[in-house]
Amino acid sequence: MKNYVGAIDQGTTSTRFMVFDQSARIAAVAQREHEQIYPKPGWVEHDPLEILRRTEEVIAEALEQRGLRASDLAAIGITNQRETTVLWERKTGKPVANAIVWQDTRVSDDVGRFAKEGGQDRFRAQTGLPLSTYFSSLKLRWLLKNVPGASARAAAGELLFGNIDTFLLWNLTGGPQGGVHATDVTNASRTQLLNLQTLDWDEKLLAAFEVPRTVLPKICSSSEIYGEAKFGAISGVPVTGILGDQQAALVGQACFRPGEVKNTYGTGCFLLMNTGERQVASNFGLLTTVAYKMGSAAAHYALEGGVAIAGALVQWLRDNLGIIQKSSDVEQLARTVNDNGGVYFVPAFSGLYAPYWKENARGVIAGLTRYANKGHIARAVLEATAYQTREVVEAMEKDSQIGLESVRVDGGMVANDLLMQFQSDILNREVVRPVIQETTALGAAYAAGLAVKFFSGLEELRANWAVDCTWKPHFVEREREQLYRNWKKAVTRSFDWIES
Repeated sequence: MKNYVGAIDQGTTSTRFMVFDQSARIAAVAQREHEQIYPKPGWVEHDPLEILRRTEEVIAEALEQRGLRASDLAAIGITNQRETTVLWERKTGKPVANAIVWQDTRVSDDVGRFAKEGGQDRFRAQTGLPLSTYFSSLKLRWLLKNVPGASARAAAGELLFGNIDTFLLWNLTGGPQGGVHATDVTNASRTQLLNLQTLDWDEKLLAAFEVPRTVLPKICSSSEIYGEAKFGAISGVPVTGILGDQQAALVGQACFRPGEVKNTYGTGCFLLMNTGERQVASNFGLLTTVAYKMGSAAAHYALEGGVAIAGALVQWLRDNLGIIQKSSDVEQLARTVNDNGGVYFVPAFSGLYAPYWKENARGVIAGLTRYANKGHIARAVLEATAYQTREVVEAMEKDSQIGLESVRVDGGMVANDLLMQFQSDILNREVVRPVIQETTALGAAYAAGLAVKFFSGLEELRANWAVDCTWKPHFVEREREQLYRNWKKAVTRSFDWIES
């Protein structure tokens, strides 16, 4: 009897494997971090083969916890850090270079050059995305131009491109021995090479970015049978679900109706609103993206506001400054002070994403006086995530013409009560945390389970969703708006730090 579904959750800093039962309860979980590689300022890389090793390790470890075998799993789903770009050899599976991570800014000059020929939004009508260092298109172009021989080899069909989902799927299903080279619509929509109308690769975009079609994966739905695993402890299990991490969290939060919103607090912070089968073009700095496509059903779309640095700022406090020993210590340190002491931290380490899209912004700490101490810095670090979320919420309400009454939250930072209360205070809205907070992995498990009828349909998934905690706002209006005005002032200080 196949009583479980598995989910590979391949994130920016770690890889997890989670096993869920039919009631969406967690049966087993294992997690391991991988190295963050910074060859130059602004460059961020991962070793794809290390990620593959970590994937194999966490699968074996999680199954061992419960004495499970491949035969106990109905299916496997994949969710992944999006936009992170891998180029590898078809014959050997060996990457031609490290993966270029979504946070990497090495193509910032290319963004400027491309924008000169038609503006930052020259591809937005087709892709829903502005020109940015964020997406895969310019990263792939950089690899093809800068890895010796890569462009010719790609055109000859010797190299394969994919975001992390594609690299994992290919390796899980056989690699050089017949691995499936495919992606789903959500990940494809983050490459800036997909046409949102046709849900296929766009020839004009491929020509503009000088990408040969031979290198690209087949585009599939988010929930279907892609192939059978031939990989370690899960050999024989069908791989049947793929969702980019933020779309997976939307599915895991059961946001299946237009207007429903979730915010995921991870390495970055990402707010998504389901807009149904309707694409909503943004006039206020958001992205239009594919939310999910379940099998043969129509694709659903989403508005997205992405903040590049959220949990990563806490890690920076831990790893670069040594102010805290572990990430969870930040709340206790922030509670040693009553407020931020006038300190604001704008974490524009990779420029600013939504709603500003300023590649040349850089991080600043503003409002420092002799009074400020490490408690104020810790508090400013947490508050930065909440302020950035409010900026995205305001843009989303303008674009969608829908007023948000509450926001469903998930991700590692939602365990931080101080942050969640401040988030509610600065938004002046309820913030709701579900019982199952690992919604990214859960969304991948849902997509996988739907494809093999392990789950009956979306209504069953909606019935699994339950509230764990709700935070309500306490600030008076004047206090809320004064803090937010100061934040906005601090943000302007980060603009144009890098001169073009």
